[in-house]
Amino acid sequence: MRPGVIVAGLIGSVLIGVTFWLALFGLVQLNRPAPMPMGPGVAVAPAPAPPAPAQAQAPPAPAQAQAPAAPGQAQQIKLVATDIKFDQKEIKVAAGQPVEVTLENKGVLEHDFTIQNPAFQIKAAGGQTARGTFTPTKEGTYDFFCSIPGHREAGMAGKLIVGSGGAAQPAPAPAPMPAMPGMQHDQMPGMQQSQPPAAAPAPTAAPAPNVGRLPAPQIAPPVDRTTPAVVPVEIETKEVTALMDDGVAYRFWTFGGTVPGPMIRVRQGDTVDLKIKNSPDDTVTHSIDLHAVTGPGGGAKVTQVAPGETAEFRFEALNPGVYIYHCATPMVAHHIANGMYGMIVVEPPEGLAKVDREYYVMQGDFYLQGAQGEKGLRSFSVEKMLDERPDYVLFNGSVGSLSGDNALKAKVGETVRIFFGVGGPNVTSSFHVIGEILDRVYPEGASEPQTNVQTTLVPAGGATMVEFKLQIPGSYMLVDHSLGRLQKGAAGVLQVEGEADPDVFQPLQVGHGGDPGH
Repeated sequence: MRPGVIVAGLIGSVLIGVTFWLALFGLVQLNRPAPMPMGPGVAVAPAPAPPAPAQAQAPPAPAQAQAPAAPGQAQQIKLVATDIKFDQKEIKVAAGQPVEVTLENKGVLEHDFTIQNPAFQIKAAGGQTARGTFTPTKEGTYDFFCSIPGHREAGMAGKLIVGSGGAAQPAPAPAPMPAMPGMQHDQMPGMQQSQPPAAAPAPTAAPAPNVGRLPAPQIAPPVDRTTPAVVPVEIETKEVTALMDDGVAYRFWTFGGTVPGPMIRVRQGDTVDLKIKNSPDDTVTHSIDLHAVTGPGGGAKVTQVAPGETAEFRFEALNPGVYIYHCATPMVAHHIANGMYGMIVVEPPEGLAKVDREYYVMQGDFYLQGAQGEKGLRSFSVEKMLDERPDYVLFNGSVGSLSGDNALKAKVGETVRIFFGVGGPNVTSSFHVIGEILDRVYPEGASEPQTNVQTTLVPAGGATMVEFKLQIPGSYMLVDHSLGRLQKGAAGVLQVEGEADPDVFQPLQVGHGGDPGH
């Protein structure tokens, strides 16, 4: 065969192959039938994408295109919300004509469709549908989102393209931070889009209201039964504004008005009837997931309660141990970072060994807008939470919650027990009592203890129980031994009174270089 024919054949094969792959990824348009027009009230769906090669990711769906409406008729848009996303990321409409939006909520949580400019919002409870009409008058590209706290940050956002979309929105923000897959880096509803941290000025916090610290969490007494029982438990979620630090106020989301929430304490084999109420004064849906529950979502599947609502379920406490509970409403990390965690202790049938004193301590990490240490009423920062850059790492919800008048107190010769947990959402703890050796540690609440432990690692969403006997008076600091967190508030004090024992500890020559670093 002549060389020219071979070359021509090779070129033809290459062109056919290139055309196929370009068509496959939508870069050239092959002959396809036009999409069929849909009836009123139904959005036009994008044409189905051709099959992708094995293990290849499909290209993103194109913007929902709206066919021009007849004069006097509204353009029809349908948006489906689930927990937690919209089925459309871009919607196109014409300028100067009414737009009727149908929001179908197929999720459990309440969702809304919000546009700030032009101002428009419709809301739909879980399983419900809502409709509303607005008229965009100016071409441009506008943000739409769900304004329920945490939902926009979790990805419930998109673009409304009016006309050509070429006109800029009023006061456009600089380019946003690179987004994590499925996440938006927009900040809270009602605010301008966040700027990259390097260029963003610190927000000005509102003046701190006249509030105090959160009350101390309740520790439940030991179980004094030897047979199983039905135990009713009722917890109300409450959103509470209180001081996190001197001059720094924050709106906490809580179980029972404290951080952590009240301790639940039962016996292995007990049946627990748990009722959760969402205060009518709250602003968002809350729920509860108990790590001691064997069942869907640890209870969260059946306890998604809107403000003013109540849910109830029953479970058997099958396994002894020390467990965390927390809110599991999307964005789950947002709810936990606002203080929604607590502890449930399931004692073995014979009960726990008797001790002289028990304490209840939980660590959590908090993420605030603005500069660290800025005074005023501070707001939650989703950017810092996603980057795992806490402003505060705290025991029991505030700086100084376990010091001064609030210090834990005991006497020489007593044996004490600390129930210690980490709500998170992100930071683990290297729990340590400075100047003491932990006689017994039940790692992650296990049934069998380890003995003579200096520091124990407690993961986010985990808990432990430690016991030790006090032999020398003094102040003993509770810390996360990732000691940079001392500067972020992770510290408490166990104040011990009594007679010294020089056989155990006595100073021989005291240094005068200053106070110790802890």
